[in-house]
Amino acid sequence: MKKSTISNYIKEKALQVGFDACGIAKADFVGEDAEFLSHWLEKGHHGKMSYLANHFEKRTNPQLLEENARSVIVVLLNYFPRTTQPSDVPQVAKYAYGNDYHLVIKNKLYELLALIKDECPEVKGRTFTDSAPILERYWAKQAGLGWIGKNTNLIHPQFGSFCFIGELLVNIELDYDQPLQDHCGKCIKCIEHCPTHAILPNKTLAATDCISYLTIELKEDIPLPLVSKMNNRVFGCDICQDVCPWNRKAKAHQIADFIPKKDFLTLTSEEWKNMNETQFKSIFANSALKRAGFEKIRKTINNL
Repeated sequence: MKKSTISNYIKEKALQVGFDACGIAKADFVGEDAEFLSHWLEKGHHGKMSYLANHFEKRTNPQLLEENARSVIVVLLNYFPRTTQPSDVPQVAKYAYGNDYHLVIKNKLYELLALIKDECPEVKGRTFTDSAPILERYWAKQAGLGWIGKNTNLIHPQFGSFCFIGELLVNIELDYDQPLQDHCGKCIKCIEHCPTHAILPNKTLAATDCISYLTIELKEDIPLPLVSKMNNRVFGCDICQDVCPWNRKAKAHQIADFIPKKDFLTLTSEEWKNMNETQFKSIFANSALKRAGFEKIRKTINNL
């Protein structure tokens, strides 16, 4: 089968299984981004996320991550919600409103891979979604699915930045898409509105000051100078995305798994503060909030 034929087939099937966009890049060494990552790690911007420094060679070369990888198929899944929390209660990042995205995307990727194999039985592939040493936003950019904004998020021209990213590394050569031009221009809204000043020049994020890092990844107490700047956030942060002009175009997703429970959306500030572990496990049974855990979230709420 011609490369163009199978490439078009893959993109068609990606939309069929429920993804919102699909692009393809050549699996190769990441070049300048490897140097950027190395310097970022050397400066300690990753904080306590030591796993980001592991498997550097694999992280910067997908052919080492998956033997015989020739192409990176990248998909996006919009998670922008139709309904959001009241602004006066402890805030949760929109990506965690519904069920944990890892399983949702993995299942769709498995379905896509099965459809590809139906057409090309010789194809072998491996699925990824924020679960292995792979530079997801880099590959999404290379696959023509957007550009990297000043806040380091991928920005799709239609869906904005409220998108999950997934990848399939496959052992066949395909037609490759071209990266899009950066359309952020002189806009610095994300930089101006970050309450902890975590967004640095040159599309660099100091994770150690980022509210998402402080409320999810950091296992220790949040440093006192940053506690007063949390802006009522208890799990993650969307501030830099909320102010981005490209997210004015964001449309509500149609994924049942991402629809938040009514019990979550109706929580009052008092109910958040008085929540016990049993209630937490009931409301957030399949949620990404389990990554931080009840004790971490309880402590964060008490510090607000």
